[in-house]
Amino acid sequence: MADNDNARQKVFGALLANALLRWESLVTIMVTMILFLFVQDVNIPIIEWQPWFWLVLGGLAETALVASTLTDPDATEQALAEDFEREYDLRNIRNRVSRERLRDAFEYRRNMLKLVDRSKGSMKTRLRTLVNDVSDWITHMYNLAHHIDMFENNDLVMRDRQQVPQQIEKVKIRIQHEPDERVRQDLETQLSRLQQQKMNLEATVSNIKRAEIQLESTLSSLGTVYAQMSLLGTKETDGRKGQRLSVEVKDEIDKLQDTIDAMDEVQMQSYRLQ
Repeated sequence: MADNDNARQKVFGALLANALLRWESLVTIMVTMILFLFVQDVNIPIIEWQPWFWLVLGGLAETALVASTLTDPDATEQALAEDFEREYDLRNIRNRVSRERLRDAFEYRRNMLKLVDRSKGSMKTRLRTLVNDVSDWITHMYNLAHHIDMFENNDLVMRDRQQVPQQIEKVKIRIQHEPDERVRQDLETQLSRLQQQKMNLEATVSNIKRAEIQLESTLSSLGTVYAQMSLLGTKETDGRKGQRLSVEVKDEIDKLQDTIDAMDEVQMQSYRLQ
């Protein structure tokens, strides 16, 4: 609930800023000030004109412009799109390939929003819902790219990948030559922990490879969804196709989440070992 409230507040703030910076608003303010400063006498038989009336009229006109922006669904959609891309800043992704995949994903999303703008009625609603699902999809892509960055920039993991296999061999040799039973048991415990750490490191490398492949295949799936969206019309059969697209998008989201969960689980196991 708190996240929804924060999202609504940010969108409202963005819409308000856009409304105040519209050229119509700027012209209204400028004309109002010119009339207030230089047009003092206005002959209206019913009332005695006062210069501050211009401020009132200008304020009413500006209020109407702001209200029209705040209640415009297309303006809301545009504000949401801009806020979404600001939240997932690609400059925070260090891996060049991941960053390119995400840049293409954002481009698909912007083109999908254009399809929404050109649609009417129930199809517009369906496409808008589908784009919301795609936004969730891209969020998962971004999180996956962030996990890849965390691995590639973790010097400790890189060091352990080199040192742990060497430590395992050394401990095995010590076990073979250790005459004291208790010491040998301690070494076997250490060996077990090192072997588990090695397995976790190998699983992490495997997950990273999967993540990189999945980003590529996910982008291809996103392109397919966009192509199918662009072919949708207003027929009832197109409505069913839109529903199937939504299911496909959610399936892709689940796949991404499974990969992220697997990477987090391996990371948690590594923490427990430490």
